[in-house]
Amino acid sequence: MRLSPTRRGARLARLLAVAHLGLWGLPSESAAYIVAELAANATVHGHVPGRDFQLRLTVHAGKRLRIEVTDTRGDRLPVTAVPEGLAESGRGLLIVEALADRWGVVPGPVPRKTVWAELDLAP
Repeated sequence: MRLSPTRRGARLARLLAVAHLGLWGLPSESAAYIVAELAANATVHGHVPGRDFQLRLTVHAGKRLRIEVTDTRGDRLPVTAVPEGLAESGRGLLIVEALADRWGVVPGPVPRKTVWAELDLAP
């Protein structure tokens, strides 16, 4: 799904992900948080005027859900650092790290990057 890099686009990404996972009969709570954080990062840190971000959900062999968010700022790689004091932002990737079984970043093709997270599905 291609979505506008706005707060509305990030919200829509989460809603669409939950709807698709429901149709597939898969749990959506952790995935919804992950999509929300990755989509928010794409709109805040990966935004380039006139360019959308992309959300992709795939299930591999019925055992693993992969969430991918691609934006057009390949020059800005995600950073996981604990924010200082009472900072109001900066914890999104810590949430992704806590909920996902695996996550990472795939650079390119220029000017893009894809941030992905995987959840193991219970049998």
